[in-house]
Amino acid sequence: MTEAMPLDDMIVCPTCDLVYSAPRIASREKAVCQRCGTTLVAPRRKAGKQLVALALTVLILIGAASVFPFLTIGAAGVRHEASILDTAFAFTGSLSILAVAVLFFIIVIPALRLILLLYVLTPIIRDRPPAPYAKSAFRLSEALIPWSMAEIFALGCAVALVKLSDLAEVLFGPAAWMFAILVVLVVASDRLMCRYSIWTSLKD
Repeated sequence: MTEAMPLDDMIVCPTCDLVYSAPRIASREKAVCQRCGTTLVAPRRKAGKQLVALALTVLILIGAASVFPFLTIGAAGVRHEASILDTAFAFTGSLSILAVAVLFFIIVIPALRLILLLYVLTPIIRDRPPAPYAKSAFRLSEALIPWSMAEIFALGCAVALVKLSDLAEVLFGPAAWMFAILVVLVVASDRLMCRYSIWTSLKD
């Protein structure tokens, strides 16, 4: 059956690779893989506008969190504030590659993914034809997901700072709280996004 079916009418489960005929799903309904339970299609009304709003918010938070103080460490009456950019540029010599990795994985790549998502979704929510190379842009934004580690960085810092608090006085700066909000918004946007609906909109 799948050999005679057009590729545009097929959908593949991203978890177990089972192939289905693309179902017709109404808003607030969802199609689930019968084998592994992965959600395949889950369209929502005005989800595109909500995704754009979330992407803009996260993009602003990433920019602000990179320059505002992330934490303040105090010991023996001496306190020192540090932002993410301060920490990244503090590495020199052979450790400078670590600074590049920090900037790319927690700032540049997440920001680039959000910019690509905005490029793809903005014409769609305005009922206009897809932007040039929108398919390639969305494909790239999806490929960057494993390398976008802003939320992982936030969770890792939370664990490390809890242990560090036994050795020194640790105060969370504005950037730390921005990253905490960022984690929640990233999870919310991922749950809201219906990738099948976006690809379907890009076919027009």
